[in-house]
Amino acid sequence: MLPGAPVVDVTRLRVAIARLSRRLRKHELAGLTPTQLAALATVEQAGPLRLGDLAAAERIAPSTLTRLVSALEEHGYVQRHAVPGDARAWTLAVTERGHEVLDRIRQENTILLADSLLTLSPDQLAALAAALPALEQLADGAPHETAPSEAAPPGAPGPLRRAAEAP
Repeated sequence: MLPGAPVVDVTRLRVAIARLSRRLRKHELAGLTPTQLAALATVEQAGPLRLGDLAAAERIAPSTLTRLVSALEEHGYVQRHAVPGDARAWTLAVTERGHEVLDRIRQENTILLADSLLTLSPDQLAALAAALPALEQLADGAPHETAPSEAAPPGAPGPLRRAAEAP
């Protein structure tokens, strides 16, 4: 732990992130479950994607993938395309309707979050703005860039306070 580093209550952080995430998912999801919505966004981001690659990216089983893709197709959000030269392989591509739904959901979430920010004080907004790079790093799963001399030995206490350590 670096001298003077603030202590982060990991339990509070986890609960706050989970509650905010639930609030952002509460709106009408265009007939999709959160898992289906995440898969649709992954296909949009990655471009045409093989079914196996989607399963790996979303960490879902093949049986779940089959139901998920069928639901997305039934809604008209994705189309399957055969892979030339491989009769067993398929790719998924987002349809225009799928792009429109994702855009609408993103706009709704942005408005909801912007409205929520109006309830914060200027100091809270400044703290949130300062925390954005760290939150982005956590969301991306990027490893913490620490110089070897600054790295804590395994098992050493860090700048985190877990539930069992909380007062």
